Amino acid sequence: MNASNTLNSRFSIREAKSLVKDLSRPNPLIYWVDFTATILIGHAAFHFLLNAAHYVGDSPAVLWGTRVCLFGLTATLYMRAAMFIHELIHLPADEYRGFRIFWNLLCGIPFLIPSFLYYPHVDHHRRKHYGTDRDGEYLDLSHRHPANIALFIAAAFVVPFAAFIRFAIMTPLSWIAPSFRPWMEKHASSMIIDIFYLRGDFGPKAARIMRMQEVACFLWCIVLVLRAPIASGQLIDGFLVHAYLISVTLILTNNIRTLGAHRWTGDGRELSFEEQLLDSVNYPYRPWFTELWGPTGTRYHAIHHLFPRLPYHNLGIAHRRLAAGLPADSLYHETTRVSLIATIFELYRRASRRRSTTENQGNDRQAA
Repeated sequence: MNASNTLNSRFSIREAKSLVKDLSRPNPLIYWVDFTATILIGHAAFHFLLNAAHYVGDSPAVLWGTRVCLFGLTATLYMRAAMFIHELIHLPADEYRGFRIFWNLLCGIPFLIPSFLYYPHVDHHRRKHYGTDRDGEYLDLSHRHPANIALFIAAAFVVPFAAFIRFAIMTPLSWIAPSFRPWMEKHASSMIIDIFYLRGDFGPKAARIMRMQEVACFLWCIVLVLRAPIASGQLIDGFLVHAYLISVTLILTNNIRTLGAHRWTGDGRELSFEEQLLDSVNYPYRPWFTELWGPTGTRYHAIHHLFPRLPYHNLGIAHRRLAAGLPADSLYHETTRVSLIATIFELYRRASRRRSTTENQGNDRQAA
């Protein structure tokens, strides 16, 4: 029996489905209440962060302590609110229209992450695309120089500027020079990690949504540019500085989370369903902490790849059922990890070992 057949014999998708088949229906009340409370409290925390001196006085210790706490609260809530973009892609396409608009108005547009940017996420869930060059959310990090891990994290400092350029400069440029638009749509219209990924055509409806959301983001960029000179007579003020720092914090957190969401063992070839399952990771333990960096179910990445349609509020229940109901030798149990940082260090060690092996093989060839 070859390795693929061995993996196949250790996991039954039919058995797994039978355990979670009643959990696929989203609860709209949970979506509305969770997101609305999260984003409104987040906006309030950001307001108090900007105006902390007016509320707590001039004592440096109290002021900076308050600012640190408010910064952490704002970043945590904004991270949770932003991650609802992942849910939007997996909700039934013709439903939750009001919620999609609401999310974009209160979060997607102000954060310059309108929902159209995430449409290519569906390629990450296509079995024949996962881990290949058709998957914009995958890199063969286990087979690359370990420095790529650090570069992936450090990209967080550049992404806010890239988002601003995309909507403040590229968008109007595409109106002036229509020939530029095809390039922009393929190369600069996706939330992905593979910079060589080319966005496909998602149809006329998606194109209309893209154009409407682009206009809204462009107008918001104009507000950002003009707000400081009008409000304070400065080119850059505290609002923009704090907005940038919050943005970097969110992207850093998400990039670190992403590094631990997979084992990144793929080498560019098409992976079997079982190999894709083993390449994904769940973090069911310490929810009081893991929910901070992996909100709205993103800490259950392996089960999400098994059942992409499961709503985030049912993933914990689904995991507990699968963990209890599947056989002891099931592959599913191998997807569980306790520590995100430990998983990332495992990735670093794999990349380092393979880098050393490659270099040694190269030296051997030269010596021969």
